[in-house]
Amino acid sequence: MEQKSNSNLRLGMTFMASIFFIFGFITNFNIAMKDQVQLAFDLKTLYPGWENFLSQLVNGVFFFAYACFSFLCGSIIKKIGYKSGVIAGLVLVAVGSYMFFPAVAALSYPLFLVAVFVMATGVVFLQTAANPYVVALGPQETAPARLNLTQALNGVATTIAPFLAGILVLAPAVLALKGGATAEEAAKFVQMPFVIIGTIVILIAVGIAFIKLPNITGDTTISSKSVLKKPQVWLGALGIFCYVGAEVGTAGQIAPYLKDGGYAVDVAVKLSAIYWGGGMVGRFFGSILLSTLPNARKYKYSVFVMVFAFFVGWFITSATVTNGQFVYVSQPLNGLIFLVIAIANFFLMLLGKGNANVSLGIFGTVNMLLILAAFMLPATIGMWCLLSIGFFNSIMFPNIFSLGVNDLDPSEMPLASGIINTLIVGGAVVPLLMGGLTDSFSARGALLVPVICYGYITFFALKGSKIR
Repeated sequence: MEQKSNSNLRLGMTFMASIFFIFGFITNFNIAMKDQVQLAFDLKTLYPGWENFLSQLVNGVFFFAYACFSFLCGSIIKKIGYKSGVIAGLVLVAVGSYMFFPAVAALSYPLFLVAVFVMATGVVFLQTAANPYVVALGPQETAPARLNLTQALNGVATTIAPFLAGILVLAPAVLALKGGATAEEAAKFVQMPFVIIGTIVILIAVGIAFIKLPNITGDTTISSKSVLKKPQVWLGALGIFCYVGAEVGTAGQIAPYLKDGGYAVDVAVKLSAIYWGGGMVGRFFGSILLSTLPNARKYKYSVFVMVFAFFVGWFITSATVTNGQFVYVSQPLNGLIFLVIAIANFFLMLLGKGNANVSLGIFGTVNMLLILAAFMLPATIGMWCLLSIGFFNSIMFPNIFSLGVNDLDPSEMPLASGIINTLIVGGAVVPLLMGGLTDSFSARGALLVPVICYGYITFFALKGSKIR
């Protein structure tokens, strides 16, 4: 019986890991397209002084879908099941991906935003189904470790996405414009990646339709509406609002911050992959240190992650595009800097002693300090402060989510997930606010917004997450 349970756990976790990878890649590919959108639709010429705000609408529309559909998706998934919910999400992602082709061909920014919204609606289904499923697959005390593991796979995707966007899409588009190409010609670099994404997602949906997944059941006598009386769910939802808003807003602010510091736009976008790479590495640490593994194995696996971190930092900052061709210029020093940050991340996570709330509180405080440092220091140093934030964002979503649904029955999970995921709309509100402040004041001034967000996260970790 125990062997069958372990087999179901492995199957369910493998399936969920692939879903986390998919929506991580899609989310960050869209975020990375913000600067490409400015070029493709010539927003700077059409709307001078508003280009940063309008380009942030790519993120704003994407995350606004969470406010519109997360609660509804939670109710639908409760009726049709996790598997059907995931398939519905994948189909919507594919439809949205294919819509990018005519939107770019017509250079219609409104149609482009509609395509983003449709794709985002599919991601909402995936996100709403995936997180509670992972929590419900095993004991509550190890839920943060499972969520960190699946989020680590999400982190792999979020690291690859902006890197590919910078190398394969944005850099060639910038080069084309410098060579005298029109905005319409440069925009075509966006089309094919989304056609490929849509095709891959459809194939995955077909494959999933034939997979038999373990069922998650709960106490049928408990009304799902009892979730509405749980303070930790609502406070956790606000924590997710602040976290996603700060994460996406800071990621979107890296390029303006670096451009103000004299960096080229394609270099700035490529370096933002380091930000997401830190999140990936930190989630691997989280999945190890928050697990029930013996300490000796935890430290052994963590050393492997540190070596991996060195190569991630080295490779991402070494690859570039020159004159339309891929060029690799080795920069091991950047790998060493990335490794040092990873080691600091590891030891600060150890301070949490495996407690999700303590680790979350430490990381929230560290991120406030890093942003303030980036605000005050020159770009050459402040850049690394901003890029380091990814490391300390790493465990935030899984830890906030697991603390928010703590003490809930599996039957209450879909509705709780819907409530919490609705507040992912923070990824729309905070970046738009930061984009407006960047246009009105400066890229540095806008960085003070996520300081407030991380302040609330620290409060939730140490006080708001306690069961009442």
